Amino acid sequence: MSKLPIVAIVGRANVGKSSLFNRFVARRDAIVAKEPGTTRDAIYRKTSWENHEFWVVDTAGLKEPEDEFEATIQEQIAQAESSADVILVVVEATSGMNEEDRAISRSALKTKKPVILIANKIDKLGGSSLDHLVKFGIKNIVPVSALHNKGIEDVLNSLIEVIPKHIPKKEDVITISLVGRPNVGKSFLFNTLAKKQQAIVSSISGTTRDVNEATVRYHGQNIRLRDTAGIRRSSKIDRGVEHFSVIRTLEAIESSDVCLLLIDAVELGTHLDQKIAGMVKESGRGLALVISKWDLVEKDAFTRDEMAKQIKYEFDFVPWASLVFTSSVTGQNVTSLYDVALDIVKTRAQKVKTVKLNKWLSSAVSKHPPAGLKNTYPKLRYAVQTDTNPPWFVIYGSNLKLLHWSYKRYLERTFREEFGYEGTPVMFSFREGDKQ
Repeated sequence: MSKLPIVAIVGRANVGKSSLFNRFVARRDAIVAKEPGTTRDAIYRKTSWENHEFWVVDTAGLKEPEDEFEATIQEQIAQAESSADVILVVVEATSGMNEEDRAISRSALKTKKPVILIANKIDKLGGSSLDHLVKFGIKNIVPVSALHNKGIEDVLNSLIEVIPKHIPKKEDVITISLVGRPNVGKSFLFNTLAKKQQAIVSSISGTTRDVNEATVRYHGQNIRLRDTAGIRRSSKIDRGVEHFSVIRTLEAIESSDVCLLLIDAVELGTHLDQKIAGMVKESGRGLALVISKWDLVEKDAFTRDEMAKQIKYEFDFVPWASLVFTSSVTGQNVTSLYDVALDIVKTRAQKVKTVKLNKWLSSAVSKHPPAGLKNTYPKLRYAVQTDTNPPWFVIYGSNLKLLHWSYKRYLERTFREEFGYEGTPVMFSFREGDKQ
């Protein structure tokens, strides 16, 4: 599968980057405030325009680093520029030739990637001209007012002229990505998995800045194996700054069939492990929780079961994820990861007959009817499978807006008890009316 293009929004502090970002993604994810430097972390969301899908990244304001924290922010901007397919340089339309604006414009142009100059806050411009902005050397200049939602469509139209339309490639290959925090053993496992198979078709190091790939053949199936960058966190800041590698990890997740989330056996239950699992779930990809460095744990007859129980508790939002204990050093369960991944792929392609679906739905509703409001109750009439990879099911009925989230969770639990689907998220949609 081809990766989605990345659009990076860069510029000095307080020029309106976060407001522009919010207009693009149509949601208020970035904090907007009058104080310079409010945006400290790179904010990223997937969005689309005119059937063109892409990542958009909001970065912290460009300024000279005064301390290690500020230096980390500048590193994010540098990473954004090196990883982006298109760079949006945001300046204030009313500003003159600001030296900081000059610096970031030069930096963006040096990447040899498409650059668009966004002249923001044109509502304050009056009748003045934008001719002075030509001196930045960026040919494509788009005037906007992010605050008043003016010119946003012009920016998006300019964007889709320079980014390719994302068309997933259909290949007879399964993609498995190793994801997780740094130093949990991803690279060691990657090398071990690649070496286990003698028929290596190709080995590509550094396909992107932080991804290694190897293509192997296992039981007649071509498998593209990816080792991704760890999602990092700064130990200097309590709330953490995730480096730009998170975007490349998200790309790997989005273009994978199955993700193997490595969790250090001697350091369980970190917030980042849970966050990455959530990313995989939201992307609709297959997931296996791989406990690495199992050889370093002092064990007795009960250790594995106790640890499995703890992991089940900490990852209760993905109770369907497969669980495997491995050691790349001893080779324990390493090759079996291929079997686990292939089983998940097979499960994701599984189709349930409509007759069986509705028999399950009728039984689930009979055993536990949904609660309503006063004399109005949701009615679930009919279910049909609409897609695979991930498996997707649509339930038709009436008053479905009254369905409580806990009842939807009950439906998924009984569904899995009936049909399985281990290792993959299952999507449910609820629609008013009868099946069309």
